Amino acid sequence: MSDAPDRARAVLRWNDDAVLPDLSTDITARLREAFLTAGYDADGVVEVLGPQAHSALGRGEPEAARRVTADAGRLGTLVRLFLLGDAEPEAAVRAALGPLDLADALTAQLLRPDGELLRAGLDVRPHGDEDSSWWVIADQDSEQRGGPVPADHVLGVGHASISLARATARRKVGTLLDLGTGCGVQALHASRHADHVTATDLSERALALAAGTFRLNELDVELARGEWFAPVRGRRFDQVVCNPPFVVGPPRVDYVYRDSGLGGDDASALVVRQMPSFLAEGGVGQLLASWLHVRGEDWSDRVSSWLPRGGVDAWFVQRDVADPVLYVGTWLRDAGVDPRSPEGREKAAAWLDWFEENRVEGVGFGFVTLRRTDSAHAELVCEDLRHAYDDPLGPESVAWLDRVDWLRAHGGAEGLLATRFAVPETVLLEEVSAPAEDGWTSVVRRLHRTDGPGWQHELDELAAALLAGCRGALPLEDLVSLLAFAHDQPVDALTAAALPVVRDLVRHGMLVPVA
Repeated sequence: MSDAPDRARAVLRWNDDAVLPDLSTDITARLREAFLTAGYDADGVVEVLGPQAHSALGRGEPEAARRVTADAGRLGTLVRLFLLGDAEPEAAVRAALGPLDLADALTAQLLRPDGELLRAGLDVRPHGDEDSSWWVIADQDSEQRGGPVPADHVLGVGHASISLARATARRKVGTLLDLGTGCGVQALHASRHADHVTATDLSERALALAAGTFRLNELDVELARGEWFAPVRGRRFDQVVCNPPFVVGPPRVDYVYRDSGLGGDDASALVVRQMPSFLAEGGVGQLLASWLHVRGEDWSDRVSSWLPRGGVDAWFVQRDVADPVLYVGTWLRDAGVDPRSPEGREKAAAWLDWFEENRVEGVGFGFVTLRRTDSAHAELVCEDLRHAYDDPLGPESVAWLDRVDWLRAHGGAEGLLATRFAVPETVLLEEVSAPAEDGWTSVVRRLHRTDGPGWQHELDELAAALLAGCRGALPLEDLVSLLAFAHDQPVDALTAAALPVVRDLVRHGMLVPVA
């Protein structure tokens, strides 16, 4: 934490000469009225664009959207202004934003002049899920700006923030902390299931834009400024969510939204280490994180070392591992820096030198779920989940915690053997066979869960036969005994082999206890 004071002073210096947006209650109320009148919300944008133009816009191809909104009145103007980044005539913008007048919109930095035309000065876009629709105020990205973003850039709705929102547990809670809120995306989602939301950030500009986001959506969110957990020291929460500045590399701060000033993966490590202290008993913390793959080390050993001793259930899910060269190029482009430019080459060289000096072979990325527990037998699981799946991970994280509780209470040999199990309908057995002299011989038996994250387990013949009997009628002990008799196997040996398999399948929701 030795870099903390310098980083705080750096952020203050960046904002010394900056004018923060004036997103007051009055201005956001009038902006909200304008958006509601025009139908500028998640459903309205999808409806006016249609499926083809909407998909094209998601791919970064705006021309189809520009064409279909040409005659769409106020809504068309707002889409072109805020989503396409077009310059629009003053009269059209005035009509689209009324009752918010242009002078106030310019003062609030919502607009900026471009000759005789007007452009958006901030990124203001609808964001929603299956149940809710909001608006998010953030800074414009490098493409909208036409050049690199400034150091205090506040990132808008992106892949990382959406991924974390989809991976977050949504059970009803009393208090929730959004650590490093940025423009406020996680707090918006949290407002649906938390009675009281607290949002913190080090960046003054981020808090100003987040406050505007919350006012625009008529949400009451407690805001506090400071580094890491300092603004809430001494408090505990039922839930904590965090999308930290997790980019790994040399200890520097080029952009506050992604760089912590800490070296390597120390930012992710810091949050994992400290988060349990701010959770109430049974409280759940979830974050995006990055970790180094270092030559000669196992990534699971690395992330496990971040945890405090005992009292925490932890689930590390690795979604991707990036090659260092690809990683550097991706993040340079993200900030609008051309890797071929002198600046890009200099930054890439320093970054890659650091990776080489620290024996970094890859950069892992994924989700971490933590739960504070008073159990003497805390659960720690690190696993790869790099295949594609469609379902959000949030419900699975809730179910994983429930299954951990069940295994803690019943996962001993006696408890498992006394339990009746069933295989859910969403679980299938896939077999791959190869030709043999007397027909076909099975070479792979794979249990595949078709919902959630699509877990897969390879089974041998006996395990597949055991699961075939798991229909909720007989306890596991009886099924093992019958299987041992049918295959002329010692019961004790078969039991010892079956129990670890059963525990893994229960943990992944592929075998469920029957009440």
